[in-house]
Amino acid sequence: MKSYDRQYNCPIEATIELIGGKYKAIILWHLASGTLRFNEIRKLIPQATPKMLAQQLRELENCNLIVRVVYPVVPPKVEYSLSDFGKSITPVLAVMCDWGTDFLRVHTLAP
Repeated sequence: MKSYDRQYNCPIEATIELIGGKYKAIILWHLASGTLRFNEIRKLIPQATPKMLAQQLRELENCNLIVRVVYPVVPPKVEYSLSDFGKSITPVLAVMCDWGTDFLRVHTLAP
């Protein structure tokens, strides 16, 4: 069952179910700038293991937040981009980025 097929008690719960996860929001943030290949995403999120990154990408694809395109070439070429549904989350991510910037500014300057 896809996560958005289940019943939620609150809209925040649904949002967290879709974009919560170790790297999902970060992946979506980077894909908001354009299409990326797996290794490009790995370079942008170096702390993510390849296994964890692949899992997070798979979950985002299963929720229709991203689109995965495999090109039939040797070696295989796979690209990831935001779906139309995925693009709808970018304003939320922008607010999260602004909030995080403010948080870091306050907390890195504090003694």
